[in-house]
Amino acid sequence: MTKCKLYVLESLRMSTNLKDRITYDPIEHRKKLKLPGGARVAVWTVVTVEVWDPSGPLPRQVLSAPGGQRWQPDVPNWCWSEYGARVAFWRIKRILDEFNIKATLCINGSVCDHYPQIIDAAIESDWEFMGHNIVQKPMHMMDDERQAIFDTAKIIQERTGKKLRGWMGPGLTETDDTPDYLTEAGLDYTTDWVIDDQPCPIETKNGTLYSIPYSVETNDVVMSAIQTQPSSEIYDRIMDQFECFYEEGEEQPRVLSVCSHPYLSGVPHRIKYFRKIYEELTKKQDIVFWTGDQIIDWYKEAVK
Repeated sequence: MTKCKLYVLESLRMSTNLKDRITYDPIEHRKKLKLPGGARVAVWTVVTVEVWDPSGPLPRQVLSAPGGQRWQPDVPNWCWSEYGARVAFWRIKRILDEFNIKATLCINGSVCDHYPQIIDAAIESDWEFMGHNIVQKPMHMMDDERQAIFDTAKIIQERTGKKLRGWMGPGLTETDDTPDYLTEAGLDYTTDWVIDDQPCPIETKNGTLYSIPYSVETNDVVMSAIQTQPSSEIYDRIMDQFECFYEEGEEQPRVLSVCSHPYLSGVPHRIKYFRKIYEELTKKQDIVFWTGDQIIDWYKEAVK
């Protein structure tokens, strides 16, 4: 065990501050990893489906209230999200099936009850499932965060028959205790720590949790809902990121996440750009298309 890791573990005994959970390990100085077949980039497709409650404040708005007064139930903004589950998800699913892409479906535990056909479709295509809290609510706003994590894992595992290995907090939110609760619940990885282009270890009181590179700036929430960029931005920005990763991947492989929310990427004026991403990426010979559990299994073996 290195002195740095010993320091991290000792720090955890005295504090749960997130900076104490991870060591500084610059990519230029670390062990060179190898993807199968000499691939340069592992492409990780994440499709996030959420259940929004119109009776309370919604995660975000496409239409602001007249006069700046918020209203409940928030019909137009709830419908914006609901369209994603009713229509837009199925556009995305058809494209991924066409290109034989197995995605990671990131869901609130409540999706299992609200959108059962989506769960069935993902099971049929052998997609991975990732937890996204029991409801669409930030982790620091939960009355009992630990119980919410355990309940989410239980619901998804019982409904899908698959062990839950990955986690994404709504809005990538955590508390100081979240990593400890995740490993206590038996999870292997999180996407909340957008800190690297490769997976990296996060130390917890119950063993090591791993971070898989997700994305903030190439996330459709950021591009389309927050920055309100043109529809083509989801293609342009992903491909620019891929070109950089592909060049750098000759020396040290990277993980490229394609992050989509159906109510954003799956709408009619953006879906052709979502499709173009996979039209271009699938032409490459030296990349792999993996789910989160495949990435973590590879990483654990590669760093031995």
